[in-house]
Amino acid sequence: MKSWASEFKEFIMQGNVVSLAVAVVVGAAFGALVNSLVSDMITPLIAAFGGQPDFSDLSFTINGSKFMYGNFINAVVSFLIIALVIFIFVVKPMNSLMEKMKTAEPEDPALTKCPYCMTDVSIEATRCPACTSELKPAV
Repeated sequence: MKSWASEFKEFIMQGNVVSLAVAVVVGAAFGALVNSLVSDMITPLIAAFGGQPDFSDLSFTINGSKFMYGNFINAVVSFLIIALVIFIFVVKPMNSLMEKMKTAEPEDPALTKCPYCMTDVSIEATRCPACTSELKPAV
């Protein structure tokens, strides 16, 4: 029977745990990079054309309760900008790269397509299991 410590060591040394730890660290660094891009470059650019980069002063009061809806607007704008930056600089390039690396699946030589319903059928079949059409065996 394994000791608790040896099981824990085995768990920690598994590839998926180490990969997850690396992903968290890289994700935090990337988050800081994107936040800096948004706050230091994109938000001032919006302010140059739109006039007001910060909505945090916007609020209203009902029965002594102050609703800071400007902070919510700031959070929504920041989220949308961050999502757009990630989409443009991460998702689109990765999709493009994955599309270039994608290869066609090799066809199974033991299967053919039914000429009537296009279902995959064994080359030895005399009838299609989907549409029951008579087939000429390829063998």
